[in-house]
Formats: sequence, structure tokens, C-alpha cells
Amino acid sequence: MAKESMKAREVKRAKLVAKYAAKRAQLKAEGNYEALQSLPKNASSVRLHNRCKLTGRPKGYMRQFGISRIQFREMASQGLIPGVKKASW
Repeated sequence: MAKESMKAREVKRAKLVAKYAAKRAQLKAEGNYEALQSLPKNASSVRLHNRCKLTGRPKGYMRQFGISRIQFREMASQGLIPGVKKASW
């Protein structure tokens, strides 16, 4: 389980990215890279990292479900994800 501070930091970054998205796009279109440098570092969408919605785990993230591979396997085994079942042959 990820630390609460790490989860909060990701949320804070996501808010900054949303806040400055239009301004960044405008400055990029103009080619004004000096003004772009003056924006906060965390305003760049590259700095965002996907995390599991349940545990906050940063690795093994499955975009389609928004959770980590470990949580996905547990939930699929319990039948909590519609349309997904464990293969057996």
C-alpha cells in the first residue's frame, strides 16, 4: 500500500496539469519556450504517473480497469469484475 503522501502528491500534480493545460498549449503553439520554462514543473503532463485506485501501487497498473495487476487478479478470482473470469483448461 502506498503512503498517503504519495497519493496526495499525485492528486496535486493532476490538478496542476489541468490548471495549466490551456496555457501550456497556447505557449507551445506560439513557440514561446522561455515563458513555458517559467511554469511550474509539475504542470507538465509527463510528470503524472498512473496509480492503482485501491492501493496506490505505481507499478503493474492496468489502464482498462484503473487498478494494479494484483488487485485485478484478486477481484477477478472473487468475481467482482463483470465479464472477467479466470481461465481454466
